[in-house]
This record gives sequence, C-alpha cells and structure tokens, in this order.
Amino acid sequence: MQSICQEIALGKTVQWQEQAYELTGVEVDPHALHIIHLSLAPEEPLPPTMGRAVHALCFKWLASADATLAETLHHQENLPFTLSLKPSSSNQWRLRISILRRELLAPLLWGLSEDLGNPVELVRTPCRIGRTVEMLQATSFQNLLQLPAQETIDLQLLSPTSFKQGKEIQPFPLPELVFNSLLRRWNAFAPQELCFPAIEWRGLVSAYELKTHAFKLKGGAEIGGQGLVRYRFPEPEQAKIATTLAHFARFSGVGRKTTMGMGQAQLFESR
Repeated sequence: MQSICQEIALGKTVQWQEQAYELTGVEVDPHALHIIHLSLAPEEPLPPTMGRAVHALCFKWLASADATLAETLHHQENLPFTLSLKPSSSNQWRLRISILRRELLAPLLWGLSEDLGNPVELVRTPCRIGRTVEMLQATSFQNLLQLPAQETIDLQLLSPTSFKQGKEIQPFPLPELVFNSLLRRWNAFAPQELCFPAIEWRGLVSAYELKTHAFKLKGGAEIGGQGLVRYRFPEPEQAKIATTLAHFARFSGVGRKTTMGMGQAQLFESR
C-alpha cells in the first residue's frame, strides 16, 4: 500500500501484482462497518491460545500507522473491532477483522501493508502473512436500519459465546443478554441520531441447537455456547430493532471477549 501511494505521487499509473493500472480517480469509502480477511501460513503448528497474540498484532498494525490512536484504543473498554483466527485449510489460517469505526480502516490497512507477504511471529511461531487483503463486506449503520423486519431471527454463534449476568458468566444466549449486548455496541459506535433507547426485551427463544465449548486463552479456558438459536419477537417495533441488531452482529460480535475471538456471530439465512 505504501509503495502504491508513492507511485500515485509520481504519476498516473501504479504497479499491482505485476500489472500496470491507470488511475482515473480516487473513490472514498463512506462506510463505517467493514470486514476484512487475511491469510496466515504458520511454519509450525499454532498453539490453541492465540487470542492475545492476534489482539497484539492488530494493535501493532494500528500503532505503526497512528501511535496516538493505538494508545487511545488501548485504554478503551469497548473496542471498535473484533478479531478471530480460524484454520481454512491444512496449513492456512484465516484472520478475520471487523471494524466498527470508519476512521480505523485506513490506519489498519496502512500498518498491516508492511507485513503483507512477509514473515511475522505469533506466540514464538514463525508465520507468513498473505500478500493480499480481502474486503469481505462493507456497509453503514444507515443501511442496516433499512433492512426489512423479521419476527423470527435465527442467530448463528460461530465461536464460543458467553455473557456477564450480574457477577456470573452465562453461556446460554438468552434474548435480553444477546440483544442488550448488541444494542450497547450499536449505541457506542453508531451516529448519535441513529442510537436506540433502552429496551425491555420481550423476545423468546423458540428453538436452539447449541453446544458448550472451551475457548482457550492464556489465562485459562472460557466456556461459551456455540451453534444456532432461534428468537421470536411478537412486538413489531422490537422485531424491527432486533433484526437490525442481528445483522449488526456480523460486524460487532456479541457478548464477552470479541477482540480475542469469542462471540463471533451472524444472522443465519436459509437458502
């Protein structure tokens, strides 16, 4: 990315993956919500406790581009991104990063561009980052609000998910825990005029296919629910908000430790 920016300053063509491209204009991405994928090839088997290492790598990329931004985020409790690292083949892993603030995209891409195609070390394991970044999805808070309401919502929990319930940890995705978690994250990062009021949820769990799994972190294993859960919202206004938040879950994650890989979720839509 940095070499491309230097080429732009010198002329109207750039070289990318051994091909020349002529610049006809610059398009500004207006969206706040993004999901990007990177491939990662370890030279040795990765340990199961990768959450903190991936978290630190993301902060390293942000600090490389904007040290002040990284320091500010380091002291925030509610972070505007989620991370997960999962195997995609026998010797390849997929790093997924979702971003909830538009101003994070450019410094993140700038910082990680230094490592594209190059070796990095994760938990003392040599790895090679892929040469390209895949922009999987981009949208806005406004676009999510325009989606049609669903009375029945199927939410897929892709990684172990748990919630704070008083002083305890709850692994079962009760409606009020799931949708209050999503609502808090929406209100933390959406434009002020698009924020939702506090809601006393009247949704019901009508079906589920869940198992508890241990998500291994450096400090010990975290237990969370993983699988599919169906919610029903009889009240039309709550159904509309719940639908928006269920679509938002793909970007925000749900519940605890979403920057370590837990709480990855998405709306399940049967084809």
